[in-house]
Amino acid sequence: KFGFNLDTLSFNPLVDSSDITPDFWVALVEIIEQKYEQYNGFVILHGTDTMSFTASALSFMLENLSKPVVLTGSQLPIGKIRTDGKENLISATEIAAATRNNQPLVPEVSVFFENQLFRGNRTTKHNTEHFNAFRSDNYLPLAQAGISIKYNFANIHYPTEMLPLRVHTKLSTDIAVLKLFPGITPQAVDAVLVTPNIKAVILETFGSGNASTSPWFLKRIKDAIDKGILVLNVSQCKAGGVDMDKYENGVKLKAIGVASGCDITFEAAIVKLMFLIGSGFQGEELKQRVSKSISGEITC
Repeated sequence: KFGFNLDTLSFNPLVDSSDITPDFWVALVEIIEQKYEQYNGFVILHGTDTMSFTASALSFMLENLSKPVVLTGSQLPIGKIRTDGKENLISATEIAAATRNNQPLVPEVSVFFENQLFRGNRTTKHNTEHFNAFRSDNYLPLAQAGISIKYNFANIHYPTEMLPLRVHTKLSTDIAVLKLFPGITPQAVDAVLVTPNIKAVILETFGSGNASTSPWFLKRIKDAIDKGILVLNVSQCKAGGVDMDKYENGVKLKAIGVASGCDITFEAAIVKLMFLIGSGFQGEELKQRVSKSISGEITC
């Protein structure tokens, strides 16, 4: 009834999304690489808990992607009468196969959920109970599904030239996260910054990228940077982003060498660092690259 052929492939055993590791992402991109010339698009059924991490990872690992890779899933299991899985799967499949002038309509990694198509590396799961589980606060939807699917072509990335797909499979997990809160202690900060072998720390800051200006705090962050650890400033706010020129607190972080995450999501920040460090970048080059868009994940 779709007017195109479908093939399916399942992992055995199936993987709960809370058990997803980078090895799973590597397996996914290798499958896409092997089947790339045989198919016009790909749909990945995925648990919702880590779907945004996987979508973000694939957007970095699939360089020169020119075909749709659509992730979807459901809040209610497919066996439940009121499951949202059926509609999500049907619409995601239609989007993956959609063309205009014999070219894919959405040639990037995306997430379809509850009638909306989002850029994958811009999504965050924000609700555990409602069908509209995902949001993309800093980037407009790529499409909306109603009686028909309406595509927002201006928001979709289209390659300027057709280059061969290049798959990246080296990821580094030598990353730590330091989430700030009022009253955080030197001991808590030290526990993160002295983690063995870490190459980067995501500093989850307040508002537009602000943090304490206490001398002990700034010294610890600067000492980590001086040791070669990248510190990436990512706001705890879901909408908006980091602007370290806006307030004195942010200015002081910038002055000691903290890198800006701009308006990146936490999920995309994690896997972007895995990707860049796994690709061998370090020092000033790593700092420069992390604050620049690779696959539409940030707008600085």
